[in-house]
This record gives sequence, structure tokens and C-alpha cells, in this order.
Amino acid sequence: MSNTLEFVVRSMLIGTGATMAMDVWAAVLRQFGVPSLNFAFLGRWIGHMPRGQWLHESIARTAPVRGELLLGWGAHYSIGIAFAVLLLAVHGLQWARSPTPLPALVIGLVTVVAPLFVLQPALGAGIASSKTPTPVFNCLKSLITHTVFGLGLYLAARVVAWLVPAGQ
Repeated sequence: MSNTLEFVVRSMLIGTGATMAMDVWAAVLRQFGVPSLNFAFLGRWIGHMPRGQWLHESIARTAPVRGELLLGWGAHYSIGIAFAVLLLAVHGLQWARSPTPLPALVIGLVTVVAPLFVLQPALGAGIASSKTPTPVFNCLKSLITHTVFGLGLYLAARVVAWLVPAGQ
């Protein structure tokens, strides 16, 4: 397998695994009454972009778009894969072949910038959830969730390293 193909395969598998870890974490939180992002809203936001609407006062009150839930889930996993690409671009295939926790956790923590400073403001929640009733709680939840994503990057990389030996 060429290095390019190996990079793509590992990025896809690691990003998918880490995103799944994040989803399991969100499911656990929901069992305790802690809500998580409705991926239909992510899809709705993306669905309105071609129409020139990038910012919403309230995404919940914005008109739905056809297929928004599927679009949102697809975007969620694509973003997870893109963050895995970032991890491998920064730390290389050698890291992916023999992963260690710190680089994955750092990337996981860095990714919290996306919801706090891009997604939440775009959906109408304000920078770092400042327009919600519980901004500190929401920021802490995002920080922990993205730490779980970083742990997921590491664990998925370990599984992939075991399943796909170097250069295979």
C-alpha cells in the first residue's frame, strides 16, 4: 500500500472510530438527561449555506431543509475524519502506526474551537454558548466531549495499528 493510500485509510478509520466514541459518550450523557447536538440542526445549517445564510438567530426556528438529518450525520462523521487527517498531517504516519496518547488528546482539545467559535455562534447560541441559559456548563460539556474525541482518536489509532500493520 502506498503511503498516500495508507494515510487516507488510516485517517478514515481513525476519524470514524473517534467520532463513534464521541457518539457513545453523547448517548451516555443523554441517559442522565444531558442533551447533545441534534444533527438535523447541523444539516439544516449546512443546507442553508448555498442560499447564502451562514448565521442564524435560532437554527431551531429556521426552515428545515430536505434530508437535513442525513446531511448532519454525514457532516458529523466527515468532520471527525477531517480532524483525524489533521492529526496525521501534524504527527505523520509513524504516529498512526505506533500511536501514543498525547498527540491525539491535544488534537481533541484543539477541536473544541469548532463548536465554541464556529458552530454555536452560527446556530444562534452565541460564542461559547453565551446566549444560552447555561454557557459555562455547555462549554465544559464541549471541552469534555472533545477530550473524549481525542481519547477516541488514540484508541481508534491503536485498533487500526493492530488491524493494519505498517505499510499494509
